[in-house]
Amino acid sequence: MDFALWLAIGGALLVLMALGGSLLARLPVSTSMLYLLAGLAVGPLGLALAAPELVQQAVLLEHLTEVIVLLSLFTSGLKMSVGLRDKRWLAPLRLALLSMLATVALITLAGVAWLGLPLGAAVLLGGILAPTDPVLATDVQVDDPADRDQLRFALTGEGGLNDGTAFPVVMLGLGLLGAHEIGAGGWRWLAVDVLWATAAGLAVGAALGTGLGRLVLYLRRRHQEALGSENFLSLGLIGLAYGIAVLAHGYGFLAVFAAGLALRHTAQQASPPRLPLAAPAPGAEAPPADVAQAVMDFNEQLDRIGEMAGVVVIGLLLWAVPWTPAAWWFVPLMLLLVRPLSVAIGLGRARTTPLQRRLIGWFGIRGIGSLYYLCYALNHGLPAAHVDTLVGLTMAVVVTSIVVHGVSVTPLMARYRRVRTPRR
Repeated sequence: MDFALWLAIGGALLVLMALGGSLLARLPVSTSMLYLLAGLAVGPLGLALAAPELVQQAVLLEHLTEVIVLLSLFTSGLKMSVGLRDKRWLAPLRLALLSMLATVALITLAGVAWLGLPLGAAVLLGGILAPTDPVLATDVQVDDPADRDQLRFALTGEGGLNDGTAFPVVMLGLGLLGAHEIGAGGWRWLAVDVLWATAAGLAVGAALGTGLGRLVLYLRRRHQEALGSENFLSLGLIGLAYGIAVLAHGYGFLAVFAAGLALRHTAQQASPPRLPLAAPAPGAEAPPADVAQAVMDFNEQLDRIGEMAGVVVIGLLLWAVPWTPAAWWFVPLMLLLVRPLSVAIGLGRARTTPLQRRLIGWFGIRGIGSLYYLCYALNHGLPAAHVDTLVGLTMAVVVTSIVVHGVSVTPLMARYRRVRTPRR
């Protein structure tokens, strides 16, 4: 397809979202649903302007989805302004660890017992589908750093954390299939892929976010430097955190989320944001804490563009997906049983209301993150015998999630807000 035509289609979508965003916010239709339809329209199922295939374009798709997820994870970290010692963190931590492990276990059981997959392929499918998506879940996440709502905080934290904590599961699945070295009895997997990679990712991200935040604050306060460059700071910190973490054999996703979180908290400790970010008058003190808010504002725009690109690509890929009949029962099992049950297991006696638990159990949105892990597996030794099954089931879950969660998010969240703030 001609590059100019791609630009015209992308520009039309961006203008449509800019002009009709407030209207869409009131309708049971998400922007992701419109992007999906746009992808279908320009693909072989519509105007046939492009015909990419997932398996053949797996390398390009892995890097594209990787960048999109990184932008979203950094934004999620910047939104989490609650202190690390706050009890609100218990819910997202439980969801990202206990609920994710329960999800993997349940998918693995279904894969072995009902899909006829070997253990490694079933575990890999669990790792691909376990993480909730930080890209497509913006409508149910924290929309302001001052937001302290437990539902949105839990979903934001879960999406930021479990895209990193799912990586050890993916590596274990590949290892059981013979595509990754896990060591005798899994010792190497536990030592390197779980303990070291997780700790290194979090440490690198926290150190860079804190260090760079303090440096920028120092330059602004003492020398009135480093002003008005939030776009460079945002992309630079994402690149540094991800690159150094991966070079250190850590998880770059966790590093980027931790970097955003550390930058937000470093700015908050300096002083609360007060004024719009602008170059101060000569001799005046630069507003120090506004750096995190300005970076977040810039990154949110990139995040939205990434969402558009990723979901349009999903729509373009649907024509060549090897759909499997098992999707008819697997998708409902995933969304209506596995997710609510894993949330019930993970939250246990957490301080959440029954309504919040039900909504958390429903809004286990799958999307760009699952597509990334699928492409990663395809590019790192997934046996050809299991490609069609994993591709078909993953795409079925992702597309269904985009549609059903897109339709339900507006009315359900509106009802939740009415319950939380009753009329006086």
